[in-house]
Amino acid sequence: MDTVTIGAKGISVSLDLAVGHIAAMDIEADGRILKPLHRAPWVGSPRESLPENLPEGTVRLSGDFLCAPFSASDVEAAPLHGWPANSPWDVVENGAIAGGRRAVFRLRRKVMGATIDKVFTLRDGHPFLYQEHIFSGGSGAISVAHHPMTVMQGGGRLAFSPKRMAVTPPTPPEPDPARGRSMLAYPARVTDLSRFPLAAGGTTDLTDYRMEDRREDFITLVEADHGGPGWAAIARRAEQDLVMVLKNPAELPVTMLWFSNGGRDYAPWSGRHIG
Repeated sequence: MDTVTIGAKGISVSLDLAVGHIAAMDIEADGRILKPLHRAPWVGSPRESLPENLPEGTVRLSGDFLCAPFSASDVEAAPLHGWPANSPWDVVENGAIAGGRRAVFRLRRKVMGATIDKVFTLRDGHPFLYQEHIFSGGSGAISVAHHPMTVMQGGGRLAFSPKRMAVTPPTPPEPDPARGRSMLAYPARVTDLSRFPLAAGGTTDLTDYRMEDRREDFITLVEADHGGPGWAAIARRAEQDLVMVLKNPAELPVTMLWFSNGGRDYAPWSGRHIG
């Protein structure tokens, strides 16, 4: 795998240049190495062992990546989540800065005529990756999103900046029981994240991630007008750490929750995409 790794005191981040996904992120803390990001279990498998029609971004599904657009492309021909998540990036800059490291990567393809740069900054002693994406030139409108993924061995607790509502789409991700299963009601809308309707009746707490819930669910959280940063935090029980994502809600006003815990039985998921 063609990766570039940058580091600062106490942290390193590797980018898979073939698709622009973060392949690894290691943080030193109290004598431990924390690995907050997820990598799909099939990454690195022989390509012939995977379905032929898989987008390259799914073949190499890892860590975090830029989506432009998010999900299916209805503005220009592109794979799932767009070319930034499925095609090569080049290193434009990679060097030391005062108290850390900075790297700039550029997507070889253009999106809606725009050049896209991905900027990583690491600071000595900071357990965070500071990330930005810059669109230069081009025209038109397109949805954009980050796609950070974590994984838990024993479940955990989720917390968020204030949200206006939580919403599921009209149809579940896995409506066919021969292929997989979803737990939540579709469509549904609530303001209390601890009481989201279930398809089978009753409610569930979206802030309590339980390993025994084998399901594939997708929820949109809409940011409230609170004047502060948007954030999501996951306290992982077995790992005994806290994963946090910060964003500017004026630019990214919704948070998408993808609960993928053994809820897809077909390849390459095959019931093994757990946590």
